[in-house]
Formats: sequence, structure tokens, C-alpha cells
Amino acid sequence: MGLIPEFTETSVEAIAPTVSRVRTNFNTQKTKPIEFRLVQLRKLYWALTDNEAAIVEACKQDLNKSVYETYISEIDWCRNDVLFVCKNLEKWAKDESAPDIPLMNRLVNPKIRKDPLGCVLIIGTYNFPVQLAVGPLIGAIAAGCTAVLKPSENAPAVAMVLEKVVAALDSDCYGCVQGGISQSTALLDQKWDKIFYTGSSGVGKIIAKKAAETLTPVTLELGGRNPAIVTRNADIRLAARRLLWGKFFNAGQVCISQNYTLIDHEVLPAFLKELEVAMKEFYPNGAKASPDYGRIINGRQWKRLKDMIDNSKGKILIGGTMDEAEKFLEPTVIQGMLSCDRITRTTNSEYKLTIDATVDDVSDSLITDESFGPIMPILPVSDLDQAIRIANEVDPTPLGAYPFGNKAETDKVLLNVRSGGASVNDAWFHGCMPTLAFGGVGSSGQGSYRGKASFDAFTHRRSVTTTPGWMESLINVRYPPYKGKLAQFQKMTNVKPNFDRDGKIKFSLVSFLLTLGARSTLGGLARYVLVLLGESCLG
Repeated sequence: MGLIPEFTETSVEAIAPTVSRVRTNFNTQKTKPIEFRLVQLRKLYWALTDNEAAIVEACKQDLNKSVYETYISEIDWCRNDVLFVCKNLEKWAKDESAPDIPLMNRLVNPKIRKDPLGCVLIIGTYNFPVQLAVGPLIGAIAAGCTAVLKPSENAPAVAMVLEKVVAALDSDCYGCVQGGISQSTALLDQKWDKIFYTGSSGVGKIIAKKAAETLTPVTLELGGRNPAIVTRNADIRLAARRLLWGKFFNAGQVCISQNYTLIDHEVLPAFLKELEVAMKEFYPNGAKASPDYGRIINGRQWKRLKDMIDNSKGKILIGGTMDEAEKFLEPTVIQGMLSCDRITRTTNSEYKLTIDATVDDVSDSLITDESFGPIMPILPVSDLDQAIRIANEVDPTPLGAYPFGNKAETDKVLLNVRSGGASVNDAWFHGCMPTLAFGGVGSSGQGSYRGKASFDAFTHRRSVTTTPGWMESLINVRYPPYKGKLAQFQKMTNVKPNFDRDGKIKFSLVSFLLTLGARSTLGGLARYVLVLLGESCLG
């Protein structure tokens, strides 16, 4: 195996002492100084760099991931994230002045402290085994937490490299546990201050339920049955290229990629033709011979995907070749929910839609379940309204949504289809940005991370006030006996509404003159300053 040792599970008996060690060291306040956190982040950067050859080899062993994809989605992604966090950490960690505080309460100097949550557990997954483990770890270190990382046992080679990476950090504050269900169960039996999990919704429910027993907060990064919607006004060539890339990157093992594509039936033939053109361009010698195309993580997942195709009522239009020994599954485009004779090829290899095709059933195996593989079901629809209705019926809270069309159409999709994130006229571009908050909604997850959001995910925003002794006479109104004090207290604190009983804003000439139509006194002051500056310039 060269650079990578054989996968070795952590003994269950060793887990409690590991957790005890990192918790004890959190309580010593060792991780709270900003300089300590920065030093650990810098060590993490160099650990990734020193082990980059091993990471490339491990990703090849586990996923047949190309060198290119390994660098852009694993190594460089994490290193750039470290550098971004190091550059901004001092600013993020500073106390904040509390906003929207009435003048009377400003005397107690209200502020927001950024306290680390404590001792945290991070459980990674296999599709991006470095990024989805190290990314949350970066946030935990930056926030001042101690942490235990459990990489995915389904990517065993990467897991062993990650153990070496974590070993470069302070061993009193950060640990790594290897293993499967037994080790995960033992870890969840420990008390944590935060659990960060990336993976399936089924396991996510188990973790959330276990965490609820001790009221432990969780971030759950799950998946979803994500819709792509292509209207008749979309750029069909770009839609085909971008969705093809998005679905078959990492051999389709991308939780945020589209699970199915709803397309206006008028442009379906052109769309299929452009898919074929893009497929030949991306993989000129076929996907199996391409050094850029990965493999399914293991035999169990390969069989699951094969069963989904076998159980589908759809017709394979492009691809479909499989090789169980290599865990290879060719990029496969499937006509969904239609009789097999509705999409046909003409003699010149053009696609022809023989009748107006609409979807009247969304119970197909490729739609009801997240494929998490290189399978691209295509569902023709009669119009955008039908596409929106189907998307909401299949999954009301997917992880991503991908509308293609003109601005009015894509805005309509964003208004009517909820999702954790969205990329307009593209495939999960929002998920390609390390500094943009990423997370699900509803059944696709809770909480977010990346960039500053990673710091926030492991930080408690602690409200603090400091009441000076000289204020005693001002706050005497709060002490009993209360007789005669209610009116005084209400005078000090109550605010009058600026709207009537019908919910309409009352117009006040005095208020308008004081604020120049702004919604606040501060806004009005700013407008007066602009007016004075304008007059001085004209003068």
C-alpha cells in the first residue's frame, strides 16, 4: 500500500479515555487563546501538505478519484480554507457590540462574546473523505473547541491518512477514532458539547435522537432529492453541459447534485442531443477508460445503484454499462416515468418526442430515493408550474435546487421551491465556494458551515452586560415593593406602535421631518448628512 498503512480500528475501550482527555484539556482553557488556535491551524495546513501524496494515493484507492478532483475538492480546498480562516480569525473572535440596544440599556455595555462550545465530535463521510472531515475540524479549531474526528470507515485508506494529519496537532486537544458501527455507538454514548455529522438522513436521525437524550446540539449535513428544472427559455447547451458535469463529478457521489431533471418537453430532444455531445467531449474514449472518471465506493453501494436502475420503469437513453469487479457504473441518462416508445431516435441519431409527454407518477425508484451515483433521470413536463408542483411533491426541502431559464422563470422557482441552497443556471456552484455558508433545510439537514459559518457552527454567542454601581438609583424601579412603579417603568421602556389596527403604517409629518422618511433615527441622521454634503458640493 506504499504510503498508507492498513486500516486499523480503534478499540472500543480506548474511546472513553480519549474523550476524557480532550474534554479535560478543554476545561484547562488551553484552546481559548487565539494564538494557540492559529498555531494548530497552521500545523493542520502543513500536515495536509506533508501528506498530500498519501492523500492522492488514498483517494485513488478508495474512489479511483483523479488527481485533479483530489486537489480541487480535497487538498487545496482544505488548505485554502485554513488560510482564509487564519486571515480572519482574530476579527471573528472579537467581542461585538450588541445591536439594537435602547439608549437606557447602553449604560450596561451589552456585548456578544464568542465562546467555544466545548468538546465536539465530528463524523465524516466517504464521498469527499478529506474535505467533509477536515472542513468541520477547521471550524472547531478556529472556535477554540477540542475535538475528536471519526473519519468514514468506507474510505479506509483516506481514514488512515487523516489519522496522521490529526496526529500533527496537539494530542491533548484533538484525537482520531477509527472504526464502524461499534466505535460510532461508543462515541455517541459519550457526552459532547456539539456533534457534527455528514452523511445519510437515516443515520442522521439516529444521531439526532441520541444527541437529544443529553440536549446536545447537532449540525446535520445530509442529502436530498434535489431537482434541476430546465425551462423552454433556457440555454439548452449550457444546461446540458453544466448538469452533466454536476451529476457525474466524483462518479455522481455528490449529495448536492441534482437527483433528477424536470425539463420542458419542447426542448427535451435538443437537451438529450447536447448531453451526448458533452459526454463525448468530457470522456472522448469512454468513461471507463478515462483517468478523470471515478468509481463507486464499494460493492454494496454499486449493487444499490444497479438495483435502482433495474427497478426503474424508465428507459436508458445514454450509458448504462456496468462492471461490478471494477465498481464501475457508466454515466447513465434515463428517461423517467414515460412509456419506452415516447422518446425515439431517428435515422440520423436525432432524438424525437413522439407525443406531448407529461409526468403523472413520481414513484419510480430513481425519484423516490437519492441515487448518490452517476444516474441522471430526465422527466419531461408540460410547463414550469408542473415542474414546481412535482419538485415540491418529491421533496419539499431538498439540499439544492437548480433552475435554468430566464430571470422571471428562475425567480419563480426560487420563490416556490425551498432548498438548502441553490445555483441559478448552473449545477451546485454555490457548493463550490469554500467561503459561502453551506447547509440543508428540513429533511436535508440543519445548521451550516464553511468559511465564517464554520467558526460560528462551533461558537456560542454569549450575551454579556456589566452594570456599574452608580446605576443603582436608575434601576431602583425594578425592586419591590412595586406600588407606584409600573407607570414609571412603562415610561422608561415601552414603545408606541407606528401602525394602526389594520396593520397599516401611520404617517407622521413630525417623524418624516425628523428622519426624512428613513425607518430609524440613525437612518434619518445619515440622510441629513448626505443632504448637507450635497449642498456643500453644490455651493
